[in-house]
Amino acid sequence: MLDRTATALIKPLITRLAKILLGLGFTANQITIIGFLIGLFAAFLITQQAYTAGAVAILVSRLCDALDGAVARLTQITDAGGFLDIALDFLFYASIPLAFALSDPARNALPAAVLLAAFIGTGSSFLAFAVMAAQRRMTSLDYPDKSFYFLGGLTEATETLVFFVAMCLWPDSFIELAYGFAALCGVTVGTRIWWGWR
Repeated sequence: MLDRTATALIKPLITRLAKILLGLGFTANQITIIGFLIGLFAAFLITQQAYTAGAVAILVSRLCDALDGAVARLTQITDAGGFLDIALDFLFYASIPLAFALSDPARNALPAAVLLAAFIGTGSSFLAFAVMAAQRRMTSLDYPDKSFYFLGGLTEATETLVFFVAMCLWPDSFIELAYGFAALCGVTVGTRIWWGWR
């Protein structure tokens, strides 16, 4: 829901940083992989209950996620790069609830499982629509720079980032935050299935 606004706000800064990274010799795919590895490190920190450090690593990881696309647009956008980006993004998103489950299994395992199930719903509805949109040669007016059709929803990358950081800042509230965000994801799944069917 907030991705378009957030993207517009940070685009000038991201473009400047992307030019710096390009000048240093980084490729978009390298930035994608670095961001993913930092995201996995964030998950590891959370498993060790180093929640504040985990939040910082999550933010750096998602900064890389913004930068890889910007670098690609300054050079050459490829299908391989788009595939790598989205595949690693979904693995990162799954790693954070799993990390909270591992940090305190007795307390966090069930809400983390519910959240992961909700992520399966948002991810599958998102990707299934993208496949059909590609077959129909549809283009997204909201996200024209993306490698494939991005179908929006109530919970997108910005909202997920906010909830992940909130979980790290208030780990004692993980249960409430996980169930709350899972419910919001449920709304996204329902609307995406409706839009897709229509």
